[in-house]
Amino acid sequence: MTGHGGRRDQAARDAITVEIGYALFSAAFAAAVVFGALAGPALFFDLPRTVEKLLLHVALAVAPVLFVARVISVLLRFGREDGSAQPSQPGRTNPDS
Repeated sequence: MTGHGGRRDQAARDAITVEIGYALFSAAFAAAVVFGALAGPALFFDLPRTVEKLLLHVALAVAPVLFVARVISVLLRFGREDGSAQPSQPGRTNPDS
């Protein structure tokens, strides 16, 4: 993965770029879904004012936390992977088979 002087090769840089994009996209999608699920009833139904405010505030608090947690979890999982999850021989599901 590292070449001369500790530089990453092009495939490693591409893999990191793709993983960062996936982390950001999946985090934005998850945060939007959770925000919609929490704030949606407040926006589309005629609820008491306090319930509307509560749902909107909870959605505004939970969505960014979920976004950050998702990005961190995806990037940490990518950093931990060292190829050991793949079988050593193609076509085999268990090293002992």
